[in-house]
Amino acid sequence: MDSRAMKKVGITMSAFMGIAMSFFLSLTGTVTSGHFTVPSWLISFVISGLISMVIGIIVPMKKVNDKIVGVFKLPPFSFAGRCLESFVSDLIYTPIMTFCMVFFAYKSAIAHGAPAESMNLGRMFLSSFFICFVVGFVLIIILMPIFLKIAMKMHGIDPSQKPM
Repeated sequence: MDSRAMKKVGITMSAFMGIAMSFFLSLTGTVTSGHFTVPSWLISFVISGLISMVIGIIVPMKKVNDKIVGVFKLPPFSFAGRCLESFVSDLIYTPIMTFCMVFFAYKSAIAHGAPAESMNLGRMFLSSFFICFVVGFVLIIILMPIFLKIAMKMHGIDPSQKPM
């Protein structure tokens, strides 16, 4: 396969996954906070989207996933391999995105008059992180193969061929 086309697929995958994860994790976070508003969700979505794009540029997920699947000697594209890839991707993205969104919500609540003594950033983060980690894992396992097929088609690669 053409390495330039595969690089484009990787960039497209990073954008698709970043946008989708940001959309759903910011929605999950604002809904589970008990204080959902469209503006707070939109701000959270934008912050999360920017962070996920930066992570996507910095971290070569295909290389990381291939390496981790190889270390555990799992067959590429097997269900076990996909679960491991999803777990690793979730470990990389979710803590950073969740912390930033929770920190923003924490600062915003204090700025709008919530007593700082009643707010516990650590507790807010951990509860949101647990929920977002589970949601993120499920989303990654479902969306990654779908987005990979779409990205490959977009860049003229037959999706029935497995990327190297």
